[in-house]
Amino acid sequence: MEGFFLGRQPILDRNQNLVAFELLFRQEETEESVRITDDLSASANVIINAYCQLGIQNVLGKQRGFINANPELVMSDIISLLPSKHVVLEIKETATVTPEFMQRCNELKQKGYQFALDNIVEMNSKVEQLLPVVSVVKVDVLALEQNALTKLVTELNRWPVLLLALKVESREQEKYCMQLGFQMFQGYYFAKPEVMAVKRADPGKLSLLKLLTLVMGDSDIEELEREFKHQPGLSYNLMRMVNSVSSGLPQKINSIKHAIMILGRKQLQRWIQLLLYTANQSDDSMSNALMQTAAARGKLMELIATAERPHDKNHQERAFMVGILSLLDVLLGIEMQQITDRLGIPDDMSQALLTREGRLGQELKLIEANEKGEIAAIQSILSELGFLSLSELADIEIQAIEWANRIGEAAN
Repeated sequence: MEGFFLGRQPILDRNQNLVAFELLFRQEETEESVRITDDLSASANVIINAYCQLGIQNVLGKQRGFINANPELVMSDIISLLPSKHVVLEIKETATVTPEFMQRCNELKQKGYQFALDNIVEMNSKVEQLLPVVSVVKVDVLALEQNALTKLVTELNRWPVLLLALKVESREQEKYCMQLGFQMFQGYYFAKPEVMAVKRADPGKLSLLKLLTLVMGDSDIEELEREFKHQPGLSYNLMRMVNSVSSGLPQKINSIKHAIMILGRKQLQRWIQLLLYTANQSDDSMSNALMQTAAARGKLMELIATAERPHDKNHQERAFMVGILSLLDVLLGIEMQQITDRLGIPDDMSQALLTREGRLGQELKLIEANEKGEIAAIQSILSELGFLSLSELADIEIQAIEWANRIGEAAN
């Protein structure tokens, strides 16, 4: 299977929950590679990669996988490799629709397989012939003007099928398709094919972002306490965290106000940043992985800043914050520009987060290169910085990871 790999494009529902993936066959491009035009070969490769190489659970999790299925694949025994609960077979109206093909589709439907009709731009006799066997119709919304799209949706609504808006590339397109009643959405507006997960901002995280803004804006303790009281779950999380790291104190911390006073503003800011990665996550492994990475980034940024300016606490604190915030756009599913605007952070930190420029930006670039194991980039940035060696970076990285692991244990 060398030279082949699998792409996944997320399919979302009306609330931007992940409900399925389209599995996309990809061929590694080399000078010698011949473009594969045999659809059966492409689909077979997707299946073999999904089931044998990567493990279907790793590829799909609990979601279904949409797989392109041309008539040869539908008629072949390869279908028996695919448990019906895992897949939706995508057929195209351009397929040669023979009585044998329709009979096979009906047989597979009886066995629990679902079909989707792919890339529809108009109603015609072939589409009408295929509609009785399909559960989902994927409409190419990019190819249609609004009037034509509205007309097509009206015609399709006569059938008991779910409508999926395909090739959604802008907020406006999504909004219009929502108004037309589409139930599912797919396209570069949501995620490019190789993105392996989709996250969305939930109320808990947005409240935490508001709290972070209040802390950074020097709001008084009463205002912070009021905001915490709106989110009992977050209050409980904070109390647990504060108690777990304050075990040396003579008494347990039993109020939000007490917790804020014990922690102090800077530490509270840190805890809120870390809580952002643990609040209300349905996928615990994802939330833990993100929190660990964010915590390690923050600490490593702080240790690099300490090596650069040992007595500048303010610089170290800002470096920590850049590290922590650098994954917040991934977590919340919103643009980093919106986050920096909402938090009103200083220019050098915004510059680092948005464009990886400036001293802090360069240090963040170093950490990202380090995470990917890009040795040439690491050495190049280290020589530009001029105050840290590769072995010193390795030493402080171990310190940062140990610190992040302790934080992770306290959060669980």
